Amino acid sequence: MTHRYIKIGATASVLVLAFVGLLWTTLAEGTEYYKHVDEVMSSPRDWQGKRLQLHGFVVTNSILRKRDSLDYKFKVQNKGTVVDATYNGVVPDTFKDTPGTESEVVLKGQLTPDGFKVDRDGVMAKCPSKYQPKSAATGL
Repeated sequence: MTHRYIKIGATASVLVLAFVGLLWTTLAEGTEYYKHVDEVMSSPRDWQGKRLQLHGFVVTNSILRKRDSLDYKFKVQNKGTVVDATYNGVVPDTFKDTPGTESEVVLKGQLTPDGFKVDRDGVMAKCPSKYQPKSAATGL
């Protein structure tokens, strides 16, 4: 009888370890922190190399695009703290840096010593005024 329980225990242990290993590798690759620019830049070394979703606002007149390419450099800020960002790819229509229309953005990528490196398709720009409900007082 004891031999049977040893086999069952060993099989159960292997299955549990395999499940835990699979869960660990899946979560480790897909885990991203959602942080604001000021939170990350208060201790940048703690965040370098980690997967992040970085929330902030595009700094006025900071977007630079390399001629005949999809290479962008721009600055993102929150509460007065600024980080440089680089991106290669198509940006949303609402991604702007003109005075009064600064984009609220969430960037997916990693912090490096040179700034924030945005992943491909990692720029998400919000446009809150477009989706706000009509005001009852103004009838708009």
